[in-house]
Amino acid sequence: MARLLLGKAVADAIDEKTIVKVEELKAKGIQPTLAILRVGEREDDLSYERGATKRCEKTGVAVKNVVLPLDVSQEVLMQTIEDLNKDNGVHGVLMFRPLPKTLDEKAACQALDPAKDVDGITSGSMASIYAGSGKGFAPCTAQAVIEMLKYYEVEMSGKKAAVIGRSLVIGKPVSMLLMNENATVTVCHSRTKDMPSIVKDADIVVAALGRAEMITANYFNPGQAVVDVGINWSQEKNRLVGDVAFDEVESIVDSISPVPRGVGSVTTAVLISHVVEAALQA
Repeated sequence: MARLLLGKAVADAIDEKTIVKVEELKAKGIQPTLAILRVGEREDDLSYERGATKRCEKTGVAVKNVVLPLDVSQEVLMQTIEDLNKDNGVHGVLMFRPLPKTLDEKAACQALDPAKDVDGITSGSMASIYAGSGKGFAPCTAQAVIEMLKYYEVEMSGKKAAVIGRSLVIGKPVSMLLMNENATVTVCHSRTKDMPSIVKDADIVVAALGRAEMITANYFNPGQAVVDVGINWSQEKNRLVGDVAFDEVESIVDSISPVPRGVGSVTTAVLISHVVEAALQA
């Protein structure tokens, strides 16, 4: 059976470093603070908010919850973002997406101060990732993939990586982060021809397609490391599953992250670490 790439150990290791930095900031009279901006009451947003709040409590980071109604106007949303930008007591802002279709999400993302963009949603943050400048913050889930591979000592430099999915949230940024680690990256998507043969040829596979258990055994070979970013509800199994058919693939590959108990906890740990880094840079 494959080695399981479990998220808890990775998240705990990140938290340990974060706690030390929080104590340093508090000694200087600075309370690192995350503002969580949420529109409406989507259950997945609420779940992530609970997880982030719990990790903030563990690490000593304060949380400011800003909740707007589902029918909020663009004007009020933009003013709320501007107020958070000007609030010197807020070091990082997490804005849940997708926003309701009545709102201009792109405009809202670009309105956020890049210095407080702890989840890599502004164009400035993306440009920093693509430039490999080390400035700004990567999207937390994309960064979490890299943190997991590093923690479990999966060699990236010189290795072939296949990223399945090309979204701005995960697929594209994680591809750039892998290239910054000197991996050779192929991005697969809905128009990719003979995707199984491309994925089979990779040393590292990152699944970020958003379709329950679509990536089956015929995509894999022995020796591969697989990070499954997908979080999907399976009606058939009545539980959360990833994009990879775990039960089929676990016996083939060298290592794989399960869903749940994989990338999720690392994502929140990365988020909080970004808030603390933003406070240090403020």
